[in-house]
Amino acid sequence: MRGECAAVTATERRAKTEQPRLRADALRNRERIIAAARETMVEFGAEVPLDEIARRAGVGNATLYRHFTDRLELIHHVTLSVMSRTAVCAESALAEEPDAFRALTRFVHAAVEERIGALCPLLSESIDPAHPDLLAARERLEAAVEAVMAAARDSGQLRTDIAVGDLMVALTQLTRPLPGGGCLDFDKFVHRHLQLFLDGLLAPARSELPGTAATLGDLRRRR
Repeated sequence: MRGECAAVTATERRAKTEQPRLRADALRNRERIIAAARETMVEFGAEVPLDEIARRAGVGNATLYRHFTDRLELIHHVTLSVMSRTAVCAESALAEEPDAFRALTRFVHAAVEERIGALCPLLSESIDPAHPDLLAARERLEAAVEAVMAAARDSGQLRTDIAVGDLMVALTQLTRPLPGGGCLDFDKFVHRHLQLFLDGLLAPARSELPGTAATLGDLRRRR
């Protein structure tokens, strides 16, 4: 089941995201660069040398800079990619699975492969959260996850005291690297522990949760 910080004006940010139509080979190179950036940032941090990203993508440095003029622009598109891929996981699961809780289970196991727990802390300080592209991507992601959870709740299989924020906290924590890197094989436990969490979401609930269900808005307000 295994998916240089500098201030720029709003006009410059819009110009960076208004990409011309790309040839098929150029589009493949762009996608490889974004995928390689996701992988290397998880492994080495957001300041991983761009040369290493280009090497991992199998392209030359000039090709990387043709697509992304600086680190800030690349991080912006990595963030969009992770949000889009996670939304697709939710949308596909809901559309293709006949059982609502099975759709939720499929989404959650697929979403952890995006390593959002590792990426979010690395990328959050390097992006403009009010950028129109990011707002649209967030809206799509939230709607997709809400829809999967609503279907599972309406089927009577998902406990009613859980909201999207609770789910995203669990996904984030289960994909956050352990301090010090002492547990080198940590990844092999992620899906195992994730299934334990999913079992705890089944209705009827076997215990009463403290506090209240967390929404994504709650998470943003608490940062």
